Amino acid sequence: MAAALLFLAGRHDRHHVRLVNLGDARSEALLTRVDGDVADAVDAVDAFWAADWPAEIVVVATGSPAQFAAEAQLDPNRQWSDIAAVAVADSVDLDNRRAVGQRIVLAPGAAGMSDSALRIVLTHELFHLAARVDTALDAPRWLTEGTADFVARPSAPLSLPTVGTPAASPELPSDAELDAAGAERSVGYDRAWWFTRFVADTYGVDGLRRLYVAACGPGHGDLAAAVRQALGVDLNRLQTQWERWLTG
Repeated sequence: MAAALLFLAGRHDRHHVRLVNLGDARSEALLTRVDGDVADAVDAVDAFWAADWPAEIVVVATGSPAQFAAEAQLDPNRQWSDIAAVAVADSVDLDNRRAVGQRIVLAPGAAGMSDSALRIVLTHELFHLAARVDTALDAPRWLTEGTADFVARPSAPLSLPTVGTPAASPELPSDAELDAAGAERSVGYDRAWWFTRFVADTYGVDGLRRLYVAACGPGHGDLAAAVRQALGVDLNRLQTQWERWLTG
């Protein structure tokens, strides 16, 4: 990590926050906003996850796209301008439930986000930090990302996609949708979020949490097995329910 300005934010029950500014006055102002939002983000993660998770929360604000890619461990040859933040760790030991170097890295563009959007991004990435040691490295990313959005986004009525458009596809979400760039990636994230809303609406928030553990936890089986274990239905039945939910 490059030379930085470090300062401690407030404590929140079992957690304390360390804010790291690698940028300039703009990123310092961003971290001030983060300081004001982190307590609500912790509450949202605790309400869903309820598992023991790290006491220290580190948030790093970067000052350039290159710096963001380096700190977030992203491929510098790819385009990341539509990514506002990433939660990363230097190493993860799932057997002993230990992660080293966990941090939330904010892109320079995050400074221009609205207050509500920043709260969503912070809470989303904080869920990834909280669930890191209980999430397999080969977990389906669409489900980890969708669940993080479920935790982070307000539970307001949804505006679902128009029937017949790609966004309204009855197929289950996939990791490939998250690997697209620009608008296609945004649609992929929305579809993953809609799926988690569907599961919570149909099987309860506890059902979604069970599905995350069964499908994304260390030693997880395939999605079909996880669905049977967590929700008590087969994958075909779940997909039929998903299609009906999507069409209202």
